[in-house]
Amino acid sequence: MKQHDPDPPPPPAGGILWETAGEIRALLALPAAFVLQVAHRAVGAGVDQHSVFRTDPWGRGQRSLASVLLWVYGGEEAAAEGRRLRRLHRAVQGTDPRGRRYHALTPAYYAWVHATGYPVARYARRYFDRPFTPEEDERFYAEWLMVGRVLGIHDRDMPQTTAEFWPYYRKMLDEEVGRNAVVDELTARDRAVPPPPGRPVLRLLWPVLRPALTRGLAFLATGLLPPEARAAVGLEWTPRQERRLRRFAVLVRGVAPRLPERLRYLPPAHRARTAPRLP
Repeated sequence: MKQHDPDPPPPPAGGILWETAGEIRALLALPAAFVLQVAHRAVGAGVDQHSVFRTDPWGRGQRSLASVLLWVYGGEEAAAEGRRLRRLHRAVQGTDPRGRRYHALTPAYYAWVHATGYPVARYARRYFDRPFTPEEDERFYAEWLMVGRVLGIHDRDMPQTTAEFWPYYRKMLDEEVGRNAVVDELTARDRAVPPPPGRPVLRLLWPVLRPALTRGLAFLATGLLPPEARAAVGLEWTPRQERRLRRFAVLVRGVAPRLPERLRYLPPAHRARTAPRLP
């Protein structure tokens, strides 16, 4: 993409991402998507060496979520956010565990970070909502490609159809994905997470709340990975855990659709969805 090229449009209002990306059920899949991203050796090395996910997990998570919502609901701000992210990642470079030099904006690595959202969201939906029809799945992937363009990913660096995606995905699982220190941290049941800043009550209760939070995050991060990705990463998942996830999913499917929209959608998504639209 050249500087004089027009800004790529975000996914359309009323599309599949418009309906799903800002809904609270989408939050449940984020830990698994992050694990699959960092299981790539170069991406994991970049996060290990440059990210503040250990020292400022709350700030990092809040900023990442705000960015994701801008890609879909930000209108004209979406492309500006994509440019901001590319500027932010220009300095992220180093050496991965195989001794290979990496840069965060290397097309293959940058595209993988984006690509992981598709199989994880699609798999999580099997638990928390009805699965996509084949036609909806194609539309969802087409809109995911639109988000990729907003982020500055060239079409030549991403599979352009779902039929092209799955061989690419399997090749990446076979050749680039594996367990590493960041994966182990993100899936640890006893992960050290500091209390949220500026919350005196939560800080007081944190010794009780933190174990429940870290166990829940580890559970979702592992359970909502597609089985082939879980196997490639080397994470264990037992039948008992699967039964627990299915029971939890029944609760989510029963409650989430019945919530009023202002509670069902995150605030930026709710504001965009309820704002007047030009005819």
